[in-house]
Amino acid sequence: MFLRKSFFKPLLTALTLATCTLGGVHTLAVAQGTPGLVIFGNRDVDILNYYLDFGGVADNRDRYRLRIPKKKLQNGATQFVISYPDYFDGKFDTDKIEVRPNGDKKKSLTLKDVIWDEDNHFVQINLAEPLKDPKKLEIVMSNVKNPEVGTYYFYAQVVPANTPPVPERVGAWVLSINP
Repeated sequence: MFLRKSFFKPLLTALTLATCTLGGVHTLAVAQGTPGLVIFGNRDVDILNYYLDFGGVADNRDRYRLRIPKKKLQNGATQFVISYPDYFDGKFDTDKIEVRPNGDKKKSLTLKDVIWDEDNHFVQINLAEPLKDPKKLEIVMSNVKNPEVGTYYFYAQVVPANTPPVPERVGAWVLSINP
């Protein structure tokens, strides 16, 4: 049987695309740059961006970069409360938590204290000085021990500086922890 060159060209193209797709899956899965597409879950909450520096691998150490846009901080801030589900079995290092304005890696706001209440499932971050003018912020939680594989909603509340100090929910980070 005689096969023409034109027969192999589409076959090789399809094989190349399949190889690139399968080979690139691992590389794409390691990066945790955005919350991605949320199909199921709480639709009444704004989804916030985050980044996991070390890929969000279960039971490993990681650095969470939880971002809050400027438009969510119109009334400034004096305190941040991050609540998480009761099935989250990760661990936080309260000495390694920072609040960075405008995503600046060299500058972080002075913190009065950080309280991790394991029984009630939240981390409270109190600023030493109220943040009066809105800026986009990044809450950096270093040396976090990731939980088991799963999806975890971290809810953000902010106690404003320019209005009565009633906590306002600003959104949620939907963290995915991979095997």
